[in-house]
Amino acid sequence: MPQIAQLAATYDSQIFWLLVCFGLVFFVIGRGMLPGVVSTIDQRNKQIADDLGAAEAARAAADAEEQAWRIAEGKQRAQAHDLIAAAKADAARTTQAALDAAAARIEETTAAAEARIAAARAAAQGEVQDVAAQAAQDIVSRLAGLSVSADEARGAVQGVIAHG
Repeated sequence: MPQIAQLAATYDSQIFWLLVCFGLVFFVIGRGMLPGVVSTIDQRNKQIADDLGAAEAARAAADAEEQAWRIAEGKQRAQAHDLIAAAKADAARTTQAALDAAAARIEETTAAAEARIAAARAAAQGEVQDVAAQAAQDIVSRLAGLSVSADEARGAVQGVIAHG
């Protein structure tokens, strides 16, 4: 077979050209392009690592800021509770003072009214006794035909009122 016989004659030249092409590809790609690709990958990996480091630092700073904010919020909340308690206590004192003043005014008004009532009662009782004494004088003079003085009639009315 002639194809097999040619194989030995062309085998050396095919291997030579295979090695030349492989070497050319190796040097062009391996020595020319591959270092650029590797450096790009290294830069990308470095950029990713830097970004991850920056993100971690930002997260840590955000956590620290949040913690500081929570502490400040707690302090402000405690101050607000203290202010509310103070306002409630002040309002209670003000209300109690107003109630005490109103109670004092009511007591004064009540005492004055009771004094007026007592005076009116005494005046009314005096008038009733005077009317009763005059009525007793008239009754005694009409029924018994006796003359009784106003003082005697007043004394008799007071005696009846005292004995009940």
